[in-house]
Amino acid sequence: MRDYGQYCPVALASEVLADRWTPLIVRELVLGSRRFNDIDRGLPGISRTLLKQRLNHLERKGVLELIPVARGHEYQLTPAGRDLEYVIMAIGEWAVRWMFSEPQPRQVDPVTLTWWMSRRVDTGKLPGQRVTVEFDYRGDDPTRIWLILDRQEASVCTEHPGFDSDVIVTTQPVDLMRVFSGIVSLSQASAQGTVAMSGPPRLVKALPSWFLWSPFAPAVREQLG
Repeated sequence: MRDYGQYCPVALASEVLADRWTPLIVRELVLGSRRFNDIDRGLPGISRTLLKQRLNHLERKGVLELIPVARGHEYQLTPAGRDLEYVIMAIGEWAVRWMFSEPQPRQVDPVTLTWWMSRRVDTGKLPGQRVTVEFDYRGDDPTRIWLILDRQEASVCTEHPGFDSDVIVTTQPVDLMRVFSGIVSLSQASAQGTVAMSGPPRLVKALPSWFLWSPFAPAVREQLG
């Protein structure tokens, strides 16, 4: 990132944050991603080389630091990086007010959507036993993705996990993104026929409470009135 040569806080912040992909990388860190592969998973379209360059830039600027762990290392926001949470939220809420629209199929990757959902699980609302949710994504490029949930973690599987699904969610990626984004509730989508759920009634009934949905969903709901 070039030096703007201006004694201005906005210019100084832009030298750190205004490169392509950098705000989205910070978003991933703010939302809880720590490992390189997890950050990469939330950013379809970025090359791993460019992601590494951007992470190195943020480390040099004091936004994040590398923390050794048992297997490799993790990226952790510094106090300066954590202070960017309200900036990321403000940018997103501004976009909701002034330019947010219905999601388009080209904007929704089913693996990424399922990954985002896995980070927005309210573990306290899950049943005591492990639950497997199978997402049967229909459309031009149909695929199946599994979300394995328990009170310790949520895991995304793009191949069959080897055990039965407890709940099957059948939908198109763009329709589930409308739910995740807060445009419609899961019950509304079910009533409209854009999302169908099958499984034991108690699990189907409880499933909406397992997810916190997008952190920008409250702003979307407020905007829609």
